[in-house]
Amino acid sequence: MSDLVITGGRLLGRAAGDIRVSRGRIEEVGTRVERTAGAEVVDADGAVVLPGLVDLHTHLRQPGFEDAETVASGSAAAAAGGFTAVLAMANTDPVTDTAEAAERILDLGRRAGLVDVVPVGAVTKGLLGDELAELALMNRSRARVTVFSDDGRCVQDARVMRRALDYIRAFDGVISQHSQDSSLAGPAACCHEGELAGRLGLPGWPAPAESVIIARDAELARHTGARVHVAHVSTAEGVDVIRWAKARGIRMTAEVTPHHLALGTELLTGYDPVFKVNPPLRPTEDQEAVRAALADGTIDAVATDHAPHARHDKEHTFATAASGMLGLETALGVVAEVMVATGRLDWAGVAERMSLAPARIAGLANHGRAIEAGEPANLVVIDPATAWTVDKEQSASLSRNNPWHGRTLPARVVATVFQGQVTHR
Repeated sequence: MSDLVITGGRLLGRAAGDIRVSRGRIEEVGTRVERTAGAEVVDADGAVVLPGLVDLHTHLRQPGFEDAETVASGSAAAAAGGFTAVLAMANTDPVTDTAEAAERILDLGRRAGLVDVVPVGAVTKGLLGDELAELALMNRSRARVTVFSDDGRCVQDARVMRRALDYIRAFDGVISQHSQDSSLAGPAACCHEGELAGRLGLPGWPAPAESVIIARDAELARHTGARVHVAHVSTAEGVDVIRWAKARGIRMTAEVTPHHLALGTELLTGYDPVFKVNPPLRPTEDQEAVRAALADGTIDAVATDHAPHARHDKEHTFATAASGMLGLETALGVVAEVMVATGRLDWAGVAERMSLAPARIAGLANHGRAIEAGEPANLVVIDPATAWTVDKEQSASLSRNNPWHGRTLPARVVATVFQGQVTHR
């Protein structure tokens, strides 16, 4: 393993410095670091260096849906987007609801070797919502699962959710909830409820379907003392409940996706299924609410909800197409456009929302660390001045359901460094 030197980068977007990496760790940070013979060099002059990004919400599809994505292809897409760790959601086939299944995901990630692939365990067996999965066994396995989610489905039964929170409190786990009350927004709901849904003839997904579950889970978290995480919050009402819960010391965290920050309901008028996601794209007032909440810390993290789909699952009528869109390779650019270019976040703020906070929530000791000697060398180098145009055909993902195709974004990833090795350049 050769040494690596990153020269001239602005650490967290501030003072410039060099970084020398050896044996997977940062050995030296300063204005003139030692360059050992044969060291690989990344020229970061004018670039920004951040801790490697961490995605709390990635669908890697393997096992069961390898025509859409594999752990290897998703890892490559993650590295291209500046990520050094991704949390792989449990809605595979078979579902990640046992210790053995979680260890298989862990091993596939290690074999790919591009990012840390961290298995998320299912909350309930088969994602069916009635019987708890092997929560403690998954935590005690080699995979050391601490995050659990039935994502794609909500844990509807309050008693099941309470029991799950009671179990995971013993090892300080966290449940990431897909907040969707099925009695208010059933499985066919695919468009924000309002005038547009009526005009387009699409089943409506009302904002209270999100906020009532967030409120219920906040009360359950307060009652049990356990941690709950709100996946892909998308509404102003949901933000209000999260803010209320945090003000009362309830152990609740939340994430927002790049597409809920940047894409709105007006894109649905063409019935293009690439824009079908769950929860759906929301109106301007909801976009503004989640942007403000991300800026002030009410929403802790950006998470991609990277959801690749094979063409035969996505190329349907809007109402019947699969929900989800790609996000790993474009997340940083979208956040740079929506949050940095508008002055809502600086680069240190981006590091907090896309690296430090996600690593804390997931309990990842080697990610989201300070850029200083002795720390693990998981880093991303970004050129904030270089715009780039998204081409879905150049994606490392196996799927092409990319809503950003043809769009020019700022802040290109120059290099991603995982465990001291350049995994994307």
